[in-house]
Amino acid sequence: MESPQVAEQTVHLEAENIGGIDRTEVTFEPGVTILTGRNATNRTSFLQAIMAALGSDQVSLKGDADSGYATLQIGDTEYTRELERQAGGIAFRGEPYLDDPHLADLFAFLLETNDARRAVALEDDLRDIIMEPVDADAIQAEIQRLKSQRDEIESQIEQRESLKQKLPSLEEQRVDLTQQIEDKQAELEAKREELAERSTDAEEARAEQSALEDKMQTLQETKSELDTTEFRLDSQQESLESLRSEREELEAEYKELEGEQTGDIDSIDSEISRLRDQKQRLGSELSKLQNVIQFNEEMLDGASQDIASALRGEEATESVTDQLLEQEDTIVCWTCGTEVDQESIEETLARLRELRQSKYTKQSDIEDELDDLKDRRSAIQSTEQRRERVSERLADVRGEIEHRESKLEELEEKQSDLTDEIDDLEDEIAELEAQDRSDVLEIHREVNELELDIERLEDDRDRVGSEIEDIEAQIDEIDDLEAQHDELSEELDELRTRIERIEAEAVEAFNEHMDTVLDILDYENLDRIWVERVEREAREGRRKVTKAEFRLHVVRSTEDGVTYEDDFTHLSESEREVTGLVFALAGYLAHDVYEEVPFILLDSLEAIDSERIADLVAYMGDYADHLVVALLEEDAAALDDSYERIIDI
Repeated sequence: MESPQVAEQTVHLEAENIGGIDRTEVTFEPGVTILTGRNATNRTSFLQAIMAALGSDQVSLKGDADSGYATLQIGDTEYTRELERQAGGIAFRGEPYLDDPHLADLFAFLLETNDARRAVALEDDLRDIIMEPVDADAIQAEIQRLKSQRDEIESQIEQRESLKQKLPSLEEQRVDLTQQIEDKQAELEAKREELAERSTDAEEARAEQSALEDKMQTLQETKSELDTTEFRLDSQQESLESLRSEREELEAEYKELEGEQTGDIDSIDSEISRLRDQKQRLGSELSKLQNVIQFNEEMLDGASQDIASALRGEEATESVTDQLLEQEDTIVCWTCGTEVDQESIEETLARLRELRQSKYTKQSDIEDELDDLKDRRSAIQSTEQRRERVSERLADVRGEIEHRESKLEELEEKQSDLTDEIDDLEDEIAELEAQDRSDVLEIHREVNELELDIERLEDDRDRVGSEIEDIEAQIDEIDDLEAQHDELSEELDELRTRIERIEAEAVEAFNEHMDTVLDILDYENLDRIWVERVEREAREGRRKVTKAEFRLHVVRSTEDGVTYEDDFTHLSESEREVTGLVFALAGYLAHDVYEEVPFILLDSLEAIDSERIADLVAYMGDYADHLVVALLEEDAAALDDSYERIIDI
């Protein structure tokens, strides 16, 4: 469904059995809308209901329900989505806002499981996320199609340019033939005058020569037909030779393509799907593991005095660090509350870090394997497409060769018959001439021969003239062909740079917004987080190709003002979450998602402190007509009072 303009229109949501919602009906205005309340108050379910009506499949039914629905009324237009539980999962029906929600799922619906946020948190390949909506294979196929079309036009232009070289000699032939015709016509006129002087009785002379003239006329017509047949025969032979040469080239190319990389596309797609699932599971495990490690590191550093005091059953009158010093080498376990050796916890933490590193390595191996499979699939598809095009053309050429060989046989047979017929006519004329060798008869014969010569010369001149006209017509087409060539070149340039342009726009948007957001949020000793687009060599089939990737850089400074590049893993959870949200915003802008769905949905911001959440919401609110944010009560209290709040869901 084509999306209408949403700005400045009231939104009314009605939902039943979505997530944890039994039933709800809420109206909110354009701008920032805050969903506030304690945990388990269906704030995330409310966002899922909006997503469902907008077209997303990343929503769930209430656990005890077999069906549900979400209706979104925007202005006077209503969009409805129905959900029904089936054996294989959830079936969706209705008329949602979006026909294809993929872009919105990636860059507008920023819940905890959002791929763009998770890619930053888990240090996945950021370029893969940004470029996921771009069908690179389809672009490459279109590039190949346009390139073939442009090559064909280049060939036509070259062929027409070469024809220009023939024009001078053809013009010279036409002039020469015209002169010969004029000479023959003058000679013919002289013979006719001589015949008139010699013939005292023209009627009687014509009667005596009627048999000879008939034969001469028949001979003239037969020779003219033979000339036409031989011309057509030459043309067929030239075309046949050209087709045979093309057939040899196509057969050689097809044989070469048969030796290139092939494989089962379905099997490769299945393996890619399996690896993606495995990568997603690893990502989930890494996210949980990272949280565990970060929590343990903070506890060891004494970052949570309240938790330690609660575990000891004491009031937090002393800092955790002071309490740890009093206990020397022991520390309270934040799992069971007993005193344990700090060294033992540190050893456990080291093992967790090793496990995290091994999972990172495995994830990286899976990504490399995915890249190899995608490259192999692309190479196979390209080879199969080329082989199919060559096979189709080869079949056409073979059929045309058979047709022209058959036509050539017919023309050769006709040539032979006409040659025999001419020989017979010439023998008959010779006999008639032998019967009467009078001067009048000889002049008649010469007149007939001159008329035949003139007719042949005129036919030759007409053929040359037709060839000149054909060449001039083809030359006149050069301007149009060059215009088509330029247009195709522009299309090719646009396609070839489309991917790079999207990458550059995403990097520029991320870096610009990240600089602004870090300046607003004022993280201590965190100077900059930025993405760099770099190129690396990779194998694609038998070839080495250059591929792009995004590298994330973290720049910090010491108390002395010295800047240095830090490891991304050292970012706090708050810094990671902010980076993920800004990365998603960059994708939202780079792919013009706001033109399709002017909503941004935010959830799971607990890792960011309240003041920074307020600043972040104010910043992101400028980039969507509707920014809907789910927050805890204490976080929502820090936000501008002018924002619309929804408490009862």
